[in-house]
Amino acid sequence: MENNTSLQQQLLEAGVHFGHLKKKWNPKMLPYIFAEKKGIHIIDLNKTVDYLQESAAAIKQIAKSGKKIMFVATKKQAKEIVTECAKRVNMPFATERWLGGMLTNFNTVRKSVKKMQSIEKMLADGSAESLTKKERLTLTRDKDKMEKVLGGIAQLGRLPAALFLVDIGHEHIALAEAKRLGITTFGMVDTNCDPNKVDFAIPANDDATKSIAIITNYIVAAIAEGLAERQASKDEDESDDSGNENEARARRLEAEAQSEAGRGGRGRGAGAPAGGPGAGGPPKRRVPSGGNRRPAGGGGGSR
Repeated sequence: MENNTSLQQQLLEAGVHFGHLKKKWNPKMLPYIFAEKKGIHIIDLNKTVDYLQESAAAIKQIAKSGKKIMFVATKKQAKEIVTECAKRVNMPFATERWLGGMLTNFNTVRKSVKKMQSIEKMLADGSAESLTKKERLTLTRDKDKMEKVLGGIAQLGRLPAALFLVDIGHEHIALAEAKRLGITTFGMVDTNCDPNKVDFAIPANDDATKSIAIITNYIVAAIAEGLAERQASKDEDESDDSGNENEARARRLEAEAQSEAGRGGRGRGAGAPAGGPGAGGPPKRRVPSGGNRRPAGGGGGSR
């Protein structure tokens, strides 16, 4: 409980509880509003803590399963914070501009990313040296332009499993695309938005830099935890596998040693008495069938 209290205190200090003006509110946010003060709605931080923790738990599981969570924040106040946070956990992000069809037309966007990477490669390995100065300059400009918009999704090989949005009203195109594709959505929802539009709504002030930072950092910490647990279970599996291999190797060596001993025993058994340990091996068991074979005529007769 203490943890919750301190988290609530941190949220309070970051100004997460400040909503929009009363006249700009969305009535669907009523359950999340604590009061109204000087014409501004105050968000209920108890609800924020609950929904933040619920969202963090869900996002941690997604990260643990090895899937990608994409961060979307094209607002001026959120750009830098979200870019830095997403890079920390190596997740894709869109903070410059949401390209229409970034998800719904993913294959075309991937082609643009590949084009950007091939230009980068050309400029890096010197194959662009044969081009004129003007052509090189054009290539560099194209790369920079693409890098700005597509840099955050350069490593994204397939569609992300979830989207984390700062201000779902501002990112309505991204939200609509995620909905259409059935991608799970997490979002910071202010008092002027409809919380039912996202799967996991976190009621919070989505305009203040401090508020955006504290919520995004909390979510990123959950992702980092999920990734760490995934790595730990991978390491465990590997150690189990190597343990099993060692066991199998030990059993194989034991079996080889026993068969060696058996062969040695048979060799010694030639000079040993018939009832001795050397003769008591497998050859003794074969005697009955051998016995049938001894009288040639008898064998033929039985056949």
